[in-house]
Amino acid sequence: MVKLEPIETQERLYVRVARRIAGLVSSGEVSTGDKLPSERDLAEMLQVSRPSIREAMIALEVSGVIEVRTGSGIYVADQSRQLSAVAADEGIGPFEILEMRLLIEPETCALAAERISDDQLEQLRKIHNEMGRTSGTSEVEAFDSQFHNLIAEATENTAIARTVSWLWVLRDQSELSRGFHRLIIKEGVYPVLDEHTEIFKALENRNPDEARKAMREHLEAATASAAQHFLS
Repeated sequence: MVKLEPIETQERLYVRVARRIAGLVSSGEVSTGDKLPSERDLAEMLQVSRPSIREAMIALEVSGVIEVRTGSGIYVADQSRQLSAVAADEGIGPFEILEMRLLIEPETCALAAERISDDQLEQLRKIHNEMGRTSGTSEVEAFDSQFHNLIAEATENTAIARTVSWLWVLRDQSELSRGFHRLIIKEGVYPVLDEHTEIFKALENRNPDEARKAMREHLEAATASAAQHFLS
């Protein structure tokens, strides 16, 4: 059983975790084809959060050091591969972005339910319809972004609207986030239409409590769905 010492510093934590594991691979302590400990066990060994382990696994997987076999586990893919420049990426990881969105967007949606105009509601209806038309395909991604950004704009708060927009930009700027997004898209993980339907209904009814709840449940489900990539 692989043994790892706890990570002591919080600075660029996922990078330190990734380098620690990559070091085990390059030193030969673990070999090509070997199965690594589970996400939960790695988090306990290193005394870091499971999201930090996920970000590290993304860096290692995108670099070709490991292979994540959903439903089976995490395996060493190639001992000769080195941790790529993705580990030095100054962008933000996908689970960090989701965590931030979970803090901001439920309250954003509640405020939008109080302030959304009839015209904005009609625009949102059209975007939702397009999400339905393109559901289960890569085309739905663009409409997903439009849906969330329009809700932020409906708050009539420029700071909120720009923050939500910035979080979507971060997803595309970060090599780490882009790499992971490509992986889960290949697995058929797309925005779920039913969850967006509940958000739209709450906004249509101008119900802040229901809007907050629907957005929170959507983002929690999105996080859980993305995390399935690492579960054995």
